[in-house]
Amino acid sequence: MADSQGFVGVFDSGVGGISILKCLIDELPHEDFRFFGDSANAPYGDRSADEVLALSRAITDAMVSEGAKAVVIACNTATAAAAEPLRRAYPDVPIIGVEPALKPAVLANLQGRVLVMATALTLSLEKFHRLSKRWGSAAEVIPVPCVGLVDRIEHGDLDANDLHALLESLVGEHRGSVDGVVLGCTHYPFVKQQIREVLGDVAFYDSGEGTARRLRSQLEEHGLLATRDRAGTVSFASSRDTQEELALYERFFAMQI
Repeated sequence: MADSQGFVGVFDSGVGGISILKCLIDELPHEDFRFFGDSANAPYGDRSADEVLALSRAITDAMVSEGAKAVVIACNTATAAAAEPLRRAYPDVPIIGVEPALKPAVLANLQGRVLVMATALTLSLEKFHRLSKRWGSAAEVIPVPCVGLVDRIEHGDLDANDLHALLESLVGEHRGSVDGVVLGCTHYPFVKQQIREVLGDVAFYDSGEGTARRLRSQLEEHGLLATRDRAGTVSFASSRDTQEELALYERFFAMQI
């Protein structure tokens, strides 16, 4: 039986899940969080679904064995590939995933044009196809596989000219012609301003706040909300276990989004 005073594990292929982590902390400031970034195997969006499932299973196995009371898959690609198998493997542990925030984007832009920026694997899997089919009749949904963007964000230096050039090549053709942009990868909120510089003044939609509310709901349902009075703690670990990598995580954690 999980302990309400245990920690919440959060993982992603790299730094992107830190955008979700920040929302989780805002919603649940008394919880202890342990973040793991699988930067040695990033980006997940360039891997097969079976590879992503195997990597996600290994991380979740380790977190649960270390006492995680819940696990947040802070990665759209890993959620699509691994959430359901992991829930079957751990029926007593809340497994919280993320998904592209297409519903709120469409509801806010009925009959408009909604750009969905995501990895190629996220866009290819059945989870996104079902989401697109459900909401695509109410707005024009334009999926854009953003090949190379996760890897570029992982390198930091987000104001460099080459990042702007990459975004221009990925979405520049949609400048001034879309009403909303779904950030369908947890890395992308860190470059909202850079995307806006390419597309113009657009509204963004991501899954951070919804994921945080879902985690709270699941912890409450399982009787696992922390009862401590102190502020929770946050720790970082990476499969690329270097001081430089962990320093990069800390820098992203300190960023305003």
